[in-house]
Amino acid sequence: QVQLVESGGGLVQAGGSLRLSCAASGSTFSINVMGWYRQAPGKQRELVAAITSGGTTNYADSVKGRFTISRDNAKKVVYLQMNSLKPEDTAVYYCNAATGVLPYWGKGTLVTVSS
Repeated sequence: QVQLVESGGGLVQAGGSLRLSCAASGSTFSINVMGWYRQAPGKQRELVAAITSGGTTNYADSVKGRFTISRDNAKKVVYLQMNSLKPEDTAVYYCNAATGVLPYWGKGTLVTVSS
């Protein structure tokens, strides 16, 4: 079992920045890839960014150059630095851990970007 707790969401003006954090606990040794997904009202959940245990990253085209994913393996925390935020980035952001057997999800943190 893996538990994930997100933090760092909130309200920010367009052009601003936020940093999301996801703290993992439990059987973290089984995690291969950690990622951030988001779901806007009326839309499907989509991948924002992911990072492997080796540090390889992957980003959605819509956030490339603006968002950066990183991880602190010692602290078991994954971060999502979000810069140059746009109103279309407004969504609930979910942390995900892929273990190769089961995916685990956090409860989500709301990010609202005002224009």
